[in-house]
Order: sequence, then structure tokens, then C-alpha cells
Amino acid sequence: MRIGIFTERKTVDELVADIRDAAERGFESAWVPQIFGLDAMTALAVVAREVPEISLGTAVVPTYPRHPSMIAAQALTLNQISGGRFSLGIGLSHQIVIEGMFAMSYDKPVRHLRDYLSILMPLAHGEASSYEGETLTGKVALEIPDATPLPVLVAALGAQMLRVAGTRTEGTITWMTGPETIESHVAPAISTAAADAGRLEPRIVSALPVCVTDDEAGRREEAGKNFAIYGHLPSYRAMLDREGVAGPADVALVGTAAQVRAGIERMFEAGTTEFVAVPFANRDETLDVLQDLL
Repeated sequence: MRIGIFTERKTVDELVADIRDAAERGFESAWVPQIFGLDAMTALAVVAREVPEISLGTAVVPTYPRHPSMIAAQALTLNQISGGRFSLGIGLSHQIVIEGMFAMSYDKPVRHLRDYLSILMPLAHGEASSYEGETLTGKVALEIPDATPLPVLVAALGAQMLRVAGTRTEGTITWMTGPETIESHVAPAISTAAADAGRLEPRIVSALPVCVTDDEAGRREEAGKNFAIYGHLPSYRAMLDREGVAGPADVALVGTAAQVRAGIERMFEAGTTEFVAVPFANRDETLDVLQDLL
């Protein structure tokens, strides 16, 4: 089983320490978000020099604030530094962020993603981009020596987004999406799109909160508080509704070592190709159990 770790820290040194620990434990990958803290790719450039071997990824960088040519240059530079260990995870973010905080239009998000990828994907694969779309234009070539082709993953959950991701990219990254929804919705939708486009089987990277504990009820309550916002954001709320659960605490993998192991195994059975654990409590004990699964 390919298992990675999600980590979010206030300083680059803390991030390096977390990812070095994950690498020494044998985890396949480490994923860092782009929210309202460290710039993920800048920080991962330092990690790439400090920590060898482990794969690195963003989960995820919002598209709207950065032109695709700029994000391609940054990501390819990081891929060069890491020796080809980097996967670029991108996403649309949310209307409340893009319109409410940045005062940018969130109109036609799927059209935006298609235009974005029309510019980004040629650049990510070492080709020039020459595209003029409804929402974005990109007529540019990049020269970054020794930068290998860059895998791009999209945070896709809805049917149209999964179709675009499967047709145009290497796969998807999901969050707050349980096994029933992966199995009945995400995996078949993106796999069909990839097959129709003549592409390889897509990567499905699935992240969930994880905690190994003897106090399941208490830790689930903690998860419900820590991740409450995701029960209200429309894209995640739709996935929770598909799963038939009340909120984020219900899809978190919480319980004994055996229960957590069974939950992760179920995610792979559902179609996940890489599971990313988001430890939110009892970190060391949780990582010890996950390490035994590698």
C-alpha cells in the first residue's frame, strides 16, 4: 500500500523535521497545503534539498491567484531541485475565498479549470503553450534545464471536474471523501474519462483525518470540532452527503490500530491508489500504526 503523510507547520524547519521523520519511517510521500501560511512550493524546495528519496506534493495550490505559466515555472523548478520527486496538486479553492477574500470572479469554475490546464499541461510536460481561452491566455515557453515532466493532480470531486481531471491530468486528490463515494463516484468517473481520452489509469490520492486511540468517542468529537468548516463548504458537503454521513467526524479514521488499518484497507479496495493520512491527535502512536502497514 502506498501511504503518505500530510503535514502543515508554521516554520520551514518544523516542516523539514516532520518530513524527515516520515521519510525515515518509510512513508512514500509527504503532502503540504497552500492555505494561509507558508508558501508550499517554496518550503518544499528546502525540504527537497534536506530530505532525500521521499516523494513530495502539494495538496493543494489554488489556481485563481497564480497564472498557470507562473505556477508551472515554480513547480518545474521544484521538480528539478527534487530530482523528479514532486507532484503538483492544484484546486479551485472555494467561492468564499476567491470572491470574498480576493475579490476575484468565481464564475464558470469548470471553464476556468479547462483554460488553466490548457496552458499548464503543455508547460508541465516541457512544451510551449499557445492558448487563448475565455478566462485565461497563455503564449509562453519555459526553459528549465533538467526539469523532468511534472505530474499534475486536480482536487476534483464533482462529475464535471472529475471528467476534466481524467481527460487532461494524471489524477485527482480528494479530501473528506469516504470509501463508498470513492468506489461509486470518484474512481469510476475519473477512470472512465481517462480511458476515453486514451490516458493511463489515473492516480487517486485520498486524504482523511486519522487517529489511533482507545477513546474513539472523544477523538471523533475532537475531529468534528477541528474539521467543522469542511462540513459547510459546498464541494465537501456534497461528498459527505454522498457518503450518507453527518459531518467530517464520520469519515475520519478513528479508533484502535485494527480499526484504522481496516479503514485504510477499505479506501484502497474502493479505488484509492495512494492514501494520505492527516494525523490530528496521538501523532506518534498513529504514525507507528501506519508504519506497520507499509
